[in-house]
Amino acid sequence: MRCSTTWSRIESPLLYGTRLRALSILTAVTLTAGFGLAFFYAPMDADQGFMQKIFYVHVPLAIVALCGFVFGGIMAIQHLRTGDARYDLRSYVAIHLSLILGAGVLVTGSIWARASWGHWWVWDEPTLVSFLVIFLLYATYQPLRFSIEDPDRQARYASVFAIIAGAFVPLNFLAVRLAQAYTHPRVFATTDGGLPAKMQLPFYLCLIGMALLFATLWKYEMASKNTSAKLRSLRRKLGGDEAVARRGRSAAPSLRTGS
Repeated sequence: MRCSTTWSRIESPLLYGTRLRALSILTAVTLTAGFGLAFFYAPMDADQGFMQKIFYVHVPLAIVALCGFVFGGIMAIQHLRTGDARYDLRSYVAIHLSLILGAGVLVTGSIWARASWGHWWVWDEPTLVSFLVIFLLYATYQPLRFSIEDPDRQARYASVFAIIAGAFVPLNFLAVRLAQAYTHPRVFATTDGGLPAKMQLPFYLCLIGMALLFATLWKYEMASKNTSAKLRSLRRKLGGDEAVARRGRSAAPSLRTGS
């Protein structure tokens, strides 16, 4: 395992900017279709009525956020294996986008809990509480990075954190599945426990749309950060180190060129 960070070439912004407009349009169309079907095609839940429609936002958000955390861990493994700082950046962007989606999960979960149980938060509901635990765990990721000034150590420690936390996500999911306590508001109304047929298409469209939204935002941010790094590199080549403002301490990875 390589421990030092390799500051290799900056990736071209075109690598992430390619087809971004098409991906953005596809994301908007998929989400619009999914939400439209959720509101006008999917049947009302027998117990919760219209409020159950938040299911089509809350659950896809949660699934994509958790997958984003795991993806960040996979990129962190690649960083420790290769020492390439670009994998650290990919991991960083994935984790902090997942944190944003995670905040949405907690907000929609609280609204759903209020409508279903009459309380904004229910501490003996394992699904909601377990997601909060994961969210709070990853909320320490940014402060951890910010507390370490040396870029190499920052990247290594952050990668170790991302790997351990990423492994915790599926373990936590399995623990919740095995729990026998109070369950989430019931939306799986068929006798075999599956999603009713008329709910499946809207749900899967919303899930695909959320995944596309994550991918779109990830590509936008990667393109932005690589463009900024490329501009700093060009300024340094044209005007020397004096032409580039000194970068203060930051939680975000810093891409640099070797020359």
